[in-house]
Amino acid sequence: MKAILCRKLGGPETLELAEIDARKPGPGEVLVRVAVVGLNFFDTLMLAGKYQFRPELPFSPGAECAGRIEAIGEGVTQWRVGDRVASFPGHGCCREEIVVRADRLLRVPEGVSDEQAAGLIVTYGTSLHALKNRARLKAGETLAVLGAAGGVGIAAVEIGHAMGARVIACASSPEKLALAAEHGADLTLDYAACDLKEGLRELTKGRGVDVIYDPVGGDLAEPALRVIAWQGRYLVVGFAAGSIPKIPLNLALLKGCDIQGVFWGSFVEREPATHRANMDQIFAWTKEGKLSAHAHGVFPLSETAAALGVLARREAKGKVLVKV
Repeated sequence: MKAILCRKLGGPETLELAEIDARKPGPGEVLVRVAVVGLNFFDTLMLAGKYQFRPELPFSPGAECAGRIEAIGEGVTQWRVGDRVASFPGHGCCREEIVVRADRLLRVPEGVSDEQAAGLIVTYGTSLHALKNRARLKAGETLAVLGAAGGVGIAAVEIGHAMGARVIACASSPEKLALAAEHGADLTLDYAACDLKEGLRELTKGRGVDVIYDPVGGDLAEPALRVIAWQGRYLVVGFAAGSIPKIPLNLALLKGCDIQGVFWGSFVEREPATHRANMDQIFAWTKEGKLSAHAHGVFPLSETAAALGVLARREAKGKVLVKV
């Protein structure tokens, strides 16, 4: 079968399209014919050997996918050949077939396309876990989303809107903010054109922001935290800016606020039942048209390197997908 392989660490340009032997599913495993793969920024870090998890070489990128079951291993009773499924194996999806653990499968309902299903798991799963399980976002509260036009950013905007929050989308260009507004943002702030702290203070009339969703880090973190509301929740989602900020802890004291880590990958392993409930909610909202799983672009398998280049250059507005 065809597969995209990383044989040596580096950038997306090191990837190659290769023919490899197919695997059969073992006990507790399922063979999935891959239809669409969802790519994420951390795929680029994994290729460079800079991610917290380093798979053994050679490996295929792509942490999530949607497709149909082709074969079932011993002991698997809850699935049937032909079932439409989505999965988050963590890596290895950029290939025609993949063997995954049966307990890592999600049933894709009618009314949700393969493209949507492949783009919902990581970004929307992360955002719902962050806003629901960690921040306990309430209807009527103010949510500020940094990096609001990226994959997790758009997801957080849409989910925040679905949960009844007043959403402020923060991004670095008018084009990105226009996209966020199309997906449910009530207010927008261009932090390349004005000061983030003062802008958020003005938009909240001095009250501050109840929940800050930050997948960016870098120089944006501290000014955002300085404008959080009393007993607000600051969500540490990632560091797309490339640097991990050092936060003065007296800010947490003065604001009476919580700084909350969002490690979605560990959450999936530790709380699988809650994760499944979250994904059921996400699929339901998608069927109702409340979530779009907006795609920046869909690339063929042979152009996986180009697709990852879009993420590496931080050009993506929404999800980057690979169609197998």
